[in-house]
Amino acid sequence: MKYIFTLLLSFCFLNLIAQNPTINELDADTDGVDTKEFIEIKTDNPFSPLDGYLLVLFNGSSSGGDLSYFNLDLDGFTTDINGLFVLGASEVSPIPDFELQLNTIQNGADAVAIYQANESDMPIGTLATTTNLVDALVYGTNDADDTGLLNLLGLQQQIDESANGNKDFESIQRANDGSWFVDTPTPKQLNDGSGVILNGITISTNQEVFDEGETVIITLTTEDPVVNDITFNLDLNNGDFNNADYTGDAFIDFQTGDTTGQTQINILADGVAEEDEFMEINISNLPPEFISNNNNVSIIIIDADFTTSNFGSPLNPTFDNVASNAPSDYYDNLDGLAGNALIQGIQNLVSENSVVRTHTYTDIIDILKEADQNPDNNNQVWLVYTEQPRAKFLFQTGSSSIGKWNREHTFPRSRGGFSSIEDDDIADGINVWWETNADSLRHANSDAHGLRAADAGENSSRGNQHYGQYIGPPSNTGSFKGDVARGVFFLAIRYNDLDVVNGFPSVTGELGDLATLLNWHQQDPPDDFEMNRNNVIYNWQKNRNPFIDFPNLVDFIWGTEFGNPWNQNLSIDEKSIDDIVVFPNPVINENIQIKGLNPSETYQFKLLDISGKTIWSNSQQGNSEIPITVKSGLYFLSISDTKSTQVERIIVR
Repeated sequence: MKYIFTLLLSFCFLNLIAQNPTINELDADTDGVDTKEFIEIKTDNPFSPLDGYLLVLFNGSSSGGDLSYFNLDLDGFTTDINGLFVLGASEVSPIPDFELQLNTIQNGADAVAIYQANESDMPIGTLATTTNLVDALVYGTNDADDTGLLNLLGLQQQIDESANGNKDFESIQRANDGSWFVDTPTPKQLNDGSGVILNGITISTNQEVFDEGETVIITLTTEDPVVNDITFNLDLNNGDFNNADYTGDAFIDFQTGDTTGQTQINILADGVAEEDEFMEINISNLPPEFISNNNNVSIIIIDADFTTSNFGSPLNPTFDNVASNAPSDYYDNLDGLAGNALIQGIQNLVSENSVVRTHTYTDIIDILKEADQNPDNNNQVWLVYTEQPRAKFLFQTGSSSIGKWNREHTFPRSRGGFSSIEDDDIADGINVWWETNADSLRHANSDAHGLRAADAGENSSRGNQHYGQYIGPPSNTGSFKGDVARGVFFLAIRYNDLDVVNGFPSVTGELGDLATLLNWHQQDPPDDFEMNRNNVIYNWQKNRNPFIDFPNLVDFIWGTEFGNPWNQNLSIDEKSIDDIVVFPNPVINENIQIKGLNPSETYQFKLLDISGKTIWSNSQQGNSEIPITVKSGLYFLSISDTKSTQVERIIVR
């Protein structure tokens, strides 16, 4: 009896070993931006749970130090009818069982490994080890062997995805004898061509973008005729888009021998302003003999009920419609400061530890959707440089940039010396943040004051050029110039290792051209669009761009007022004389008139630039015209009688 029990234990142990998952295929380097990279895991038996196992990726570069940079707990996942489980990027077909972010898998020399462990056992930054190791592959794409990583994982051979000279279109695959070979990728198929041949099913629609009130025709197509009557159930819900937004049958019936089937879904025009939405088409509970070629098919539903703002776009600017949401005492500690003390005071304010917050680079997408929202249509963002709106849903997620928008660093990352940080690919929202300070240069990567929504193609054209080298696309009106100047000025004060200088420097941390940016700041003053942007970012980051709130601060740091004490009342201190109107405003080199003054009373008029310097001054009667013969920019007209003073903004085009 004891002998039988021992044999039973031995059999169970051997069966457990046989069930250990192995790495079956790896495609680390694919054409373009690695939208088809994947890892395939295999078990000996079909439908095997992967509970208790951990997938880990190791960085074999000199800077990576053979430490882990990605891990995924496989609890809850199960292999398919052929014993396969695929993790892959968005364009892998058939679709992966788990979708990876683009460029998750490094190209080599690196490693992928499976451990019998939990995520907490091997956090990011763990050195490669054989402890609890189940299987591993050290690979490269025409890289020198990483002997250190091989030794750490107890392996003898590094496998080269470039072995056949076609790494972009081939993968590393495991043969039945355990050896490796390189061939055309076969995700979700056994490498020797055996196993159950799955019937691929593809979802298609009659178009990709629909207006409310239109009909979506959903078609399912199988590669082979179905062998029996079957109903494919569809899940169309995605976030706020649910069954209250449409009518129609969310299922498609197939009869024996069919290869296609259709259903019609009617999108309701509900009269609710809810922004553009995504309908995501999925086949629910797909039978195991089928395989989905493109599940999670998204189509766009354009909301017919967009809203507008009470202010204009940068091409049609308005002023004074948007009030600052800063606390009333936000700038009080800057009053009376001068020179370097003023610079330090601003930095202390906008980088204060335990107050100022930093969010992830992925959160920036949501921040820009709000901060750069087109005032004329809340379903769009306003693009810097090209001076045009674009639908929010057209954010670039793949290799194609045509017609898409993305995040533009006004201070280029390569010139600033900052880049993505850990967890930057996670959008965790406004209520999750990192603390920061003036020395946290890495946080400049996701500082919303220095990021703008931009046409993806124009973003690429700008590259890392200095301003002055780059002046925008042809025929632009310059509506972005002051905006980007003030963004750069903010970053130069906010972070200790950044500076804005004259010329076109090659020194990391420096951006030019200061003279150009000062001119742009003068010519394109802050408008309501920028003030609203400042308010949105303040809600997220708890800091403001002072050069938007007080444009004259620029001259006290980089201009002729350096060394003079600054006070808030040097900016706009509006005290009512009477209800007056200055017109025309904006003005183009002509006289302006003032409605609301006593024609027979004498007033003191002063025209000041944004630094507070008086350009023109005269005492004259209230019905007199004021000559405007200055260059383009923002000015202040001070009007005084014996009792009070009022200051009006004047925009000169």
